[in-house]
Amino acid sequence: MSARTVEAPSTAAPAAAKPGPGERAVHRRRALWFWVFVGPFAAGLALFTYVPLLWSVWLSFFDAHNTVTPTHFVGLDNYTAMLSDAAFRDSLLTFALFTAFIVPATYVLSLALALMVNRVRRLRAFFRSVFFLPAACSYVVAALIWKMSIFNGVRFGLANTVLDLFGAEPVAWLSTTDPPWYWLVVVTVRLWLQAGFYMILFLAGLQRIDPVLYEAAAVDGARPGWQVLRHITLPQLRATSVAVVLLLVINAFQAFDEFYNLLSDARGYPPYARPPLVYLYYTALGQGQNLGLGSAGAVILALIIGVVTVGQARWFGLGRRNADG
Repeated sequence: MSARTVEAPSTAAPAAAKPGPGERAVHRRRALWFWVFVGPFAAGLALFTYVPLLWSVWLSFFDAHNTVTPTHFVGLDNYTAMLSDAAFRDSLLTFALFTAFIVPATYVLSLALALMVNRVRRLRAFFRSVFFLPAACSYVVAALIWKMSIFNGVRFGLANTVLDLFGAEPVAWLSTTDPPWYWLVVVTVRLWLQAGFYMILFLAGLQRIDPVLYEAAAVDGARPGWQVLRHITLPQLRATSVAVVLLLVINAFQAFDEFYNLLSDARGYPPYARPPLVYLYYTALGQGQNLGLGSAGAVILALIIGVVTVGQARWFGLGRRNADG
Protein backbone atom coordinates (compact mmCIF):
# COMPACT_ATOMS: atom_id res chain seq x y z
CA MET A 1 0.00 0.00 0.00
CA SER A 2 1.56 3.24 -1.11
CA ALA A 3 1.69 6.15 1.26
CA ARG A 4 0.15 9.33 0.09
CA THR A 5 1.89 12.54 0.83
CA VAL A 6 -0.44 15.17 2.25
CA GLU A 7 0.71 18.68 1.52
CA ALA A 8 0.15 21.27 4.22
CA PRO A 9 -1.85 24.28 3.13
CA SER A 10 0.28 27.27 2.35
CA THR A 11 0.10 30.11 4.91
CA ALA A 12 2.02 32.64 2.91
CA ALA A 13 0.00 35.76 2.09
CA PRO A 14 -0.57 36.31 -1.57
CA ALA A 15 1.61 39.01 -3.06
CA ALA A 16 -0.13 42.35 -3.46
CA ALA A 17 -1.18 42.86 -6.98
CA LYS A 18 0.39 45.83 -8.62
CA PRO A 19 -2.09 48.46 -9.79
CA GLY A 20 -2.76 48.20 -13.43
CA PRO A 21 -2.66 51.05 -15.91
CA GLY A 22 -6.36 51.73 -15.37
CA GLU A 23 -6.05 52.09 -11.58
CA ARG A 24 -3.03 54.35 -11.91
CA ALA A 25 -4.98 56.54 -14.28
CA VAL A 26 -7.82 56.75 -11.75
CA HIS A 27 -5.39 57.79 -8.98
CA ARG A 28 -3.82 60.43 -11.19
CA ARG A 29 -7.24 61.76 -12.12
CA ARG A 30 -8.27 62.00 -8.46
CA ALA A 31 -5.03 63.78 -7.55
CA LEU A 32 -5.55 66.16 -10.45
CA TRP A 33 -9.08 67.09 -9.35
CA PHE A 34 -7.91 67.40 -5.74
CA TRP A 35 -5.42 70.09 -6.72
CA VAL A 36 -7.95 71.72 -9.06
CA PHE A 37 -10.27 72.36 -6.12
CA VAL A 38 -7.72 72.80 -3.31
CA GLY A 39 -4.95 74.50 -5.28
CA PRO A 40 -6.55 77.96 -5.63
CA PHE A 41 -7.43 78.05 -1.95
CA ALA A 42 -3.94 76.89 -0.91
CA ALA A 43 -2.32 79.44 -3.21
CA GLY A 44 -4.51 82.24 -1.88
CA LEU A 45 -3.84 81.20 1.73
CA ALA A 46 -0.09 81.21 1.14
CA LEU A 47 -0.10 84.46 -0.86
CA PHE A 48 -2.42 86.52 1.34
CA THR A 49 -1.77 85.01 4.78
CA TYR A 50 1.55 83.23 5.23
CA VAL A 51 3.68 85.45 3.00
CA PRO A 52 2.47 88.69 4.72
CA LEU A 53 3.01 87.10 8.14
CA LEU A 54 6.58 86.13 7.34
CA TRP A 55 7.20 89.50 5.70
CA SER A 56 5.90 91.28 8.80
CA VAL A 57 8.26 89.30 11.03
CA TRP A 58 11.13 90.20 8.69
CA LEU A 59 10.18 93.90 8.71
CA SER A 60 10.15 93.97 12.51
CA PHE A 61 13.96 93.71 12.56
CA PHE A 62 14.51 96.71 10.26
CA ASP A 63 14.05 100.45 10.31
CA ALA A 64 11.18 100.56 7.82
CA HIS A 65 9.81 104.08 7.43
CA ASN A 66 7.53 104.48 4.39
CA THR A 67 8.94 101.33 2.76
CA VAL A 68 8.44 97.57 2.80
CA THR A 69 11.94 96.86 1.46
CA PRO A 70 14.23 98.34 4.15
CA THR A 71 17.99 97.89 4.33
CA HIS A 72 18.86 99.23 7.80
CA PHE A 73 18.91 96.30 10.23
CA VAL A 74 18.13 97.32 13.83
CA GLY A 75 17.73 93.95 15.52
CA LEU A 76 15.44 94.03 18.55
CA ASP A 77 15.29 97.84 18.79
CA ASN A 78 11.72 97.94 17.46
CA TYR A 79 10.61 95.42 20.08
CA THR A 80 12.20 97.30 22.96
CA ALA A 81 10.76 100.57 21.69
CA MET A 82 7.29 99.09 21.44
CA LEU A 83 7.38 97.51 24.90
CA SER A 84 8.58 100.78 26.42
CA ASP A 85 5.82 102.79 24.71
CA ALA A 86 3.18 103.82 27.25
CA ALA A 87 0.53 104.12 24.52
CA PHE A 88 1.03 100.49 23.52
CA ARG A 89 0.70 99.37 27.12
CA ASP A 90 -2.47 101.45 27.45
CA SER A 91 -3.86 99.70 24.38
CA LEU A 92 -3.29 96.34 26.08
CA LEU A 93 -5.20 97.66 29.09
CA THR A 94 -8.00 98.66 26.72
CA PHE A 95 -8.11 95.06 25.56
CA ALA A 96 -8.31 93.87 29.18
CA LEU A 97 -11.24 96.21 29.89
CA PHE A 98 -13.01 95.27 26.66
CA THR A 99 -12.54 91.56 27.45
CA ALA A 100 -13.89 92.03 30.98
CA PHE A 101 -17.08 93.52 29.48
CA ILE A 102 -17.67 91.54 26.31
CA VAL A 103 -16.70 87.97 27.28
CA PRO A 104 -19.12 87.49 30.22
CA ALA A 105 -21.90 89.42 28.48
CA THR A 106 -21.63 87.40 25.26
CA TYR A 107 -21.34 84.11 27.14
CA VAL A 108 -24.47 84.73 29.22
CA LEU A 109 -26.55 86.12 26.35
CA SER A 110 -25.60 83.42 23.83
CA LEU A 111 -26.22 80.65 26.39
CA ALA A 112 -29.59 82.16 27.31
CA LEU A 113 -30.60 82.36 23.64
CA ALA A 114 -29.49 78.78 23.07
CA LEU A 115 -31.51 77.52 26.06
CA MET A 116 -34.55 79.44 24.89
CA VAL A 117 -34.34 78.27 21.26
CA ASN A 118 -33.65 74.69 22.36
CA ARG A 119 -36.91 74.63 24.34
CA VAL A 120 -39.01 76.01 21.50
CA ARG A 121 -41.09 73.33 19.83
CA ARG A 122 -42.35 75.31 16.87
CA LEU A 123 -40.48 77.68 14.55
CA ARG A 124 -37.14 76.61 16.02
CA ALA A 125 -35.38 77.06 12.68
CA PHE A 126 -36.92 80.53 12.33
CA PHE A 127 -35.66 81.77 15.70
CA ARG A 128 -32.28 80.17 15.14
CA SER A 129 -31.94 82.01 11.84
CA VAL A 130 -33.15 85.33 13.26
CA PHE A 131 -30.67 85.32 16.13
CA PHE A 132 -27.82 84.14 13.90
CA LEU A 133 -28.49 86.69 11.14
CA PRO A 134 -26.48 89.56 12.74
CA ALA A 135 -23.36 87.37 12.55
CA ALA A 136 -23.51 87.77 8.76
CA CYS A 137 -23.51 91.57 9.00
CA SER A 138 -20.35 93.55 8.41
CA TYR A 139 -18.72 95.02 11.50
CA VAL A 140 -18.23 98.30 9.66
CA VAL A 141 -21.89 98.54 8.65
CA ALA A 142 -23.08 97.69 12.15
CA ALA A 143 -20.72 100.26 13.70
CA LEU A 144 -22.00 102.97 11.34
CA ILE A 145 -25.63 102.09 12.16
CA TRP A 146 -24.88 102.33 15.87
CA LYS A 147 -23.04 105.60 15.32
CA MET A 148 -25.42 107.39 12.96
CA SER A 149 -28.85 106.03 13.92
CA ILE A 150 -28.92 104.70 17.46
CA PHE A 151 -26.22 106.42 19.52
CA ASN A 152 -25.45 109.46 17.38
CA GLY A 153 -25.57 111.85 20.32
CA VAL A 154 -28.21 114.21 18.92
CA ARG A 155 -31.75 114.64 20.16
CA PHE A 156 -33.29 112.65 17.32
CA GLY A 157 -31.15 109.55 17.74
CA LEU A 158 -32.99 106.40 18.78
CA ALA A 159 -31.33 106.12 22.19
CA ASN A 160 -31.89 109.80 23.02
CA THR A 161 -35.46 109.62 21.74
CA VAL A 162 -36.16 106.84 24.22
CA LEU A 163 -34.53 108.87 26.99
CA ASP A 164 -36.64 111.87 26.03
CA LEU A 165 -39.81 109.81 26.54
CA PHE A 166 -38.79 109.41 30.18
CA GLY A 167 -37.86 113.07 30.55
CA ALA A 168 -34.09 112.53 30.58
CA GLU A 169 -31.57 114.82 28.92
CA PRO A 170 -29.86 113.67 25.70
CA VAL A 171 -26.48 111.99 26.11
CA ALA A 172 -23.36 112.50 24.00
CA TRP A 173 -22.80 108.78 23.64
CA LEU A 174 -19.56 108.90 21.66
CA SER A 175 -17.89 111.64 23.63
CA THR A 176 -14.54 110.52 25.02
CA THR A 177 -14.94 112.58 28.16
CA ASP A 178 -16.34 111.35 31.47
CA PRO A 179 -18.57 109.48 31.86
CA PRO A 180 -17.28 107.05 29.21
CA TRP A 181 -20.60 106.28 27.53
CA TYR A 182 -18.73 105.12 24.42
CA TRP A 183 -18.03 101.82 26.17
CA LEU A 184 -21.76 101.08 26.14
CA VAL A 185 -21.87 101.71 22.38
CA VAL A 186 -18.79 99.59 21.63
CA VAL A 187 -19.89 96.66 23.79
CA THR A 188 -23.48 96.57 22.54
CA VAL A 189 -22.56 96.56 18.86
CA ARG A 190 -20.10 93.68 19.37
CA LEU A 191 -22.66 91.86 21.52
CA TRP A 192 -25.32 92.17 18.81
CA LEU A 193 -22.92 90.97 16.13
CA GLN A 194 -21.52 87.85 17.77
CA ALA A 195 -24.10 86.53 20.24
CA GLY A 196 -25.94 84.59 17.53
CA PHE A 197 -22.81 82.78 16.38
CA TYR A 198 -21.97 81.50 19.86
CA MET A 199 -25.64 80.63 20.36
CA ILE A 200 -25.24 78.11 17.53
CA LEU A 201 -22.24 76.57 19.30
CA PHE A 202 -24.19 76.22 22.53
CA LEU A 203 -27.15 74.76 20.63
CA ALA A 204 -24.89 72.07 19.20
CA GLY A 205 -23.66 71.29 22.72
CA LEU A 206 -27.18 71.17 24.13
CA GLN A 207 -28.31 68.72 21.48
CA ARG A 208 -25.49 66.35 22.47
CA ILE A 209 -26.76 66.04 26.06
CA ASP A 210 -28.51 62.75 26.71
CA PRO A 211 -32.18 63.37 27.70
CA VAL A 212 -31.88 60.47 30.15
CA LEU A 213 -29.85 62.74 32.42
CA TYR A 214 -32.75 65.17 32.73
CA GLU A 215 -35.20 62.32 33.35
CA ALA A 216 -32.97 60.94 36.09
CA ALA A 217 -32.69 64.39 37.65
CA ALA A 218 -36.47 64.76 37.64
CA VAL A 219 -36.87 61.36 39.31
CA ASP A 220 -34.35 62.40 41.98
CA GLY A 221 -36.40 65.51 42.70
CA ALA A 222 -34.26 68.16 41.03
CA ARG A 223 -36.20 71.33 40.42
CA PRO A 224 -36.38 72.44 36.79
CA GLY A 225 -34.52 75.67 36.31
CA TRP A 226 -31.40 76.67 38.18
CA GLN A 227 -30.74 73.26 39.81
CA VAL A 228 -30.91 71.39 36.49
CA LEU A 229 -28.88 74.11 34.77
CA ARG A 230 -26.18 74.05 37.43
CA HIS A 231 -25.86 70.31 37.98
CA ILE A 232 -26.72 68.88 34.54
CA THR A 233 -26.56 71.40 31.71
CA LEU A 234 -23.47 73.44 32.58
CA PRO A 235 -21.25 70.41 33.42
CA GLN A 236 -22.25 68.77 30.14
CA LEU A 237 -21.45 71.99 28.27
CA ARG A 238 -17.97 72.28 29.77
CA ALA A 239 -16.05 71.59 26.55
CA THR A 240 -18.30 73.92 24.57
CA SER A 241 -17.96 76.63 27.22
CA VAL A 242 -14.17 76.41 27.15
CA ALA A 243 -14.13 76.71 23.35
CA VAL A 244 -16.51 79.68 23.47
CA VAL A 245 -14.41 81.52 26.06
CA LEU A 246 -11.23 80.91 24.06
CA LEU A 247 -12.81 82.25 20.87
CA LEU A 248 -14.24 85.26 22.68
CA VAL A 249 -10.87 86.24 24.15
CA ILE A 250 -9.13 85.87 20.78
CA ASN A 251 -11.83 87.95 19.07
CA ALA A 252 -11.50 90.62 21.76
CA PHE A 253 -7.79 90.85 20.93
CA GLN A 254 -8.77 91.47 17.30
CA ALA A 255 -11.17 94.33 18.05
CA PHE A 256 -10.68 97.05 15.46
CA ASP A 257 -13.74 97.99 13.40
CA GLU A 258 -15.92 99.11 16.30
CA PHE A 259 -13.33 101.34 17.94
CA TYR A 260 -12.03 102.77 14.67
CA ASN A 261 -15.39 103.54 13.09
CA LEU A 262 -17.14 104.71 16.26
CA LEU A 263 -14.38 106.83 17.79
CA SER A 264 -12.28 107.96 14.82
CA ASP A 265 -14.06 111.34 14.75
CA ALA A 266 -13.35 111.99 18.41
CA ARG A 267 -10.72 114.54 19.31
CA GLY A 268 -7.94 112.08 19.92
CA TYR A 269 -8.27 108.75 21.60
CA PRO A 270 -8.42 108.75 25.39
CA PRO A 271 -6.04 106.31 27.13
CA TYR A 272 -8.60 103.51 27.36
CA ALA A 273 -10.42 103.81 24.03
CA ARG A 274 -7.80 102.48 21.60
CA PRO A 275 -7.21 98.70 21.44
CA PRO A 276 -3.92 97.22 20.18
CA LEU A 277 -4.93 96.84 16.54
CA VAL A 278 -6.06 100.46 16.27
CA TYR A 279 -2.81 101.63 17.84
CA LEU A 280 -0.76 99.45 15.46
CA TYR A 281 -2.79 100.72 12.51
CA TYR A 282 -1.90 104.33 13.29
CA THR A 283 1.71 103.38 13.99
CA ALA A 284 2.24 101.52 10.71
CA LEU A 285 -0.09 103.44 8.39
CA GLY A 286 -0.48 106.79 10.13
CA GLN A 287 1.51 109.94 9.61
CA GLY A 288 4.87 108.36 10.43
CA GLN A 289 4.25 105.06 8.62
CA ASN A 290 6.75 103.19 10.76
CA LEU A 291 6.18 99.73 9.33
CA GLY A 292 9.05 98.20 11.27
CA LEU A 293 7.71 99.36 14.62
CA GLY A 294 4.17 98.35 13.69
CA SER A 295 5.34 94.90 12.59
CA ALA A 296 7.16 94.45 15.90
CA GLY A 297 3.97 95.34 17.74
CA ALA A 298 2.01 92.86 15.63
CA VAL A 299 4.48 90.09 16.46
CA ILE A 300 4.28 90.95 20.17
CA LEU A 301 0.48 90.91 19.99
CA ALA A 302 0.49 87.53 18.22
CA LEU A 303 2.77 86.09 20.90
CA ILE A 304 0.52 87.44 23.65
CA ILE A 305 -2.53 85.88 21.97
CA GLY A 306 -0.72 82.55 21.72
CA VAL A 307 0.40 82.59 25.35
CA VAL A 308 -3.05 83.60 26.62
CA THR A 309 -4.77 80.96 24.50
CA VAL A 310 -2.45 78.15 25.60
CA GLY A 311 -2.71 79.30 29.20
CA GLN A 312 -6.50 79.27 29.04
CA ALA A 313 -6.56 75.86 27.40
CA ARG A 314 -4.33 74.39 30.11
CA TRP A 315 -6.28 76.15 32.86
CA PHE A 316 -9.62 74.77 31.65
CA GLY A 317 -8.16 71.37 30.81
CA LEU A 318 -9.03 71.53 27.13
CA GLY A 319 -8.37 68.21 25.43
CA ARG A 320 -8.78 65.99 28.47
CA ARG A 321 -10.78 62.83 28.03
CA ASN A 322 -13.35 63.81 30.59
CA ALA A 323 -13.73 67.36 29.30
CA ASP A 324 -17.46 66.88 28.84
CA GLY A 325 -18.00 65.35 32.25
